[in-house]
Amino acid sequence: MARRLRCILFLAALSAALLPALLASSGDSDPVYRSCVEQCQKSGCVGEKCFQHCKFSSDGKPIDGPWYIEEPLYLRWKQWDCQTDCRYHCMLAREEERKKLGDKPVKYHGKWPFNRVYGIQEPVSVALSALNLAMQFQGWISFFILVYYKLPLRPTKKTYYEYTGVWHIWGILSMNSWFWSAVFQSRDVELTEKLDISSAVALLGFSLILAILRAFNVRDEAARVMVCAPVIAFVTTHILYLNFYKLDCGLNMKVCIAMGVLQLLTWAIWAGTTRHPSRWKLWVVVAGGSITMLLEIYDFPPYRGFIDAHAISNAITIPLTYLWWSFVKDDAEFMTAALLKKAK
Repeated sequence: MARRLRCILFLAALSAALLPALLASSGDSDPVYRSCVEQCQKSGCVGEKCFQHCKFSSDGKPIDGPWYIEEPLYLRWKQWDCQTDCRYHCMLAREEERKKLGDKPVKYHGKWPFNRVYGIQEPVSVALSALNLAMQFQGWISFFILVYYKLPLRPTKKTYYEYTGVWHIWGILSMNSWFWSAVFQSRDVELTEKLDISSAVALLGFSLILAILRAFNVRDEAARVMVCAPVIAFVTTHILYLNFYKLDCGLNMKVCIAMGVLQLLTWAIWAGTTRHPSRWKLWVVVAGGSITMLLEIYDFPPYRGFIDAHAISNAITIPLTYLWWSFVKDDAEFMTAALLKKAK
């Protein structure tokens, strides 16, 4: 037990030590790149590549208006405005020059240089986020069927499993987070970024609440309120700060990692002290969650412009999601059986 606790504390210390690595440099301050973008917005061209929606009249309005507005909505989504197209193609041109000079890729406006596919910025990550969303939906539905149709119910038609409600909330928040993750990775604008970040923070905050409630077996309503209130207040304040005061991605990453580490520590300590028959699944999820967290911290340029650390992290969470919902269902069966045995 002591060895396990030392390993957990080492992981927490390691994660805290790696936080400065989040402040990665970007290429948007490169004078060559900035000059390219400025010239593109005036001429509408990057090399031989020209954009019709970069043609402006003397008063600064686009000639003939945004040409893609007349297209159907499903086609309009993949189109970009003058500034984003200029940034994208100037980034590709600059990265090609850097590659010839033997320089490594750098971030532009906080993101690695990805190759777009049909207007989608990060196609691999989008596909993996969609798979995670599907896995969350399948896990939540299977849990719903188990507790309401396969396990015995109380005379009041409520479940014996006392954490049914919080797991429903967690499942909905998880699906919401993966949905907005896919949207943001397909189209990075301020609105989609805020929705993605807010959804992720809300999920992490509630995940921390859930970990505390289950690990410490908090059943009393007053005690649950005492656990939930400060976490909800902090998460709400943080989301409001990001949306209406300053969208500080560096601060947000630190907050998310802090909540993630606390959550993993809670589950790991409980897994090391409980005699739950499915505790091995907890260990696997904690280990996998630690790996995904380190991937988010130690980000690296996308391979061939498509697969980066975030995409690998999304891929790892797919089997972890299946295993996690499997543990939740085992926990429901375990606690229901224990309560029925005690009732007899």
